Amino acid sequence: MKRKGIIVASFGTTYESTRKLCIESIENLVIEKYKDYKVLRAFTSEKIIKILKDRDGIDIYNPKEALEKMKESGINEISILPLLMLAGYEYEKIISQAQSFKAENKDFIINMGKPLLYEESDLHKVIDGLSGEGILQDKAIVFMGHGTGHSRDKVYTELNNLFIKKGFKNIFIGTVEGSKTLDDIILSLRENKIKDVILRPFMLVAGDHAINDMASEKEDSWISILKANEIEAKAVISGFGEIKAMQNIFLENLVTTIG
Repeated sequence: MKRKGIIVASFGTTYESTRKLCIESIENLVIEKYKDYKVLRAFTSEKIIKILKDRDGIDIYNPKEALEKMKESGINEISILPLLMLAGYEYEKIISQAQSFKAENKDFIINMGKPLLYEESDLHKVIDGLSGEGILQDKAIVFMGHGTGHSRDKVYTELNNLFIKKGFKNIFIGTVEGSKTLDDIILSLRENKIKDVILRPFMLVAGDHAINDMASEKEDSWISILKANEIEAKAVISGFGEIKAMQNIFLENLVTTIG
């Protein structure tokens, strides 16, 4: 019987194709590397969990339910790999549910992993990884991050500044729900006399935000707004979870978490 477990926890997505490309791809790497561990999926979004249940008949655990399932399987040492970009509200939700479970099961060992952009060294890894994959090309790139009202939203600005410091002056990061908006990006593009960009999601999955808010023909999508401002834009619908270098960083984080 397997005595140790791993929970791969993400916000989740209702889009099957990007779920397979960006979440299952990493889960499969975890399963392959840790053959003696029980591996479970968890989503932090109760809304997405409900949609998948009602629409597709798919049952997905939230983090605490996944911990309870591990307990039912006789596993009392569990590592959690958060497939999250930063340590915001969703990360705190995982921590809170893990702490709640731990309070009721004091003899359990729970190892909590970190999100992609947790400390400064992680920012360097992400930039080096994207560069190594050939994603940071000569043409200007506008990344769409999710953004958050959480204080860790500042990591997008920190990352953008690090891009510039490393010589990538044509990389711009805006967010849907954070402090750095597309309007800010457009101002920067005009200042730099840039009229042609590639749009990419700076998110684990290329789901609703990437498909609708970034790349759709709606008037308020990022690609439409850029074109209305006389900036040519081409959208690439590809989440970070399908980029090999980012998969490797998540896997390295798990290795460190397990120890």
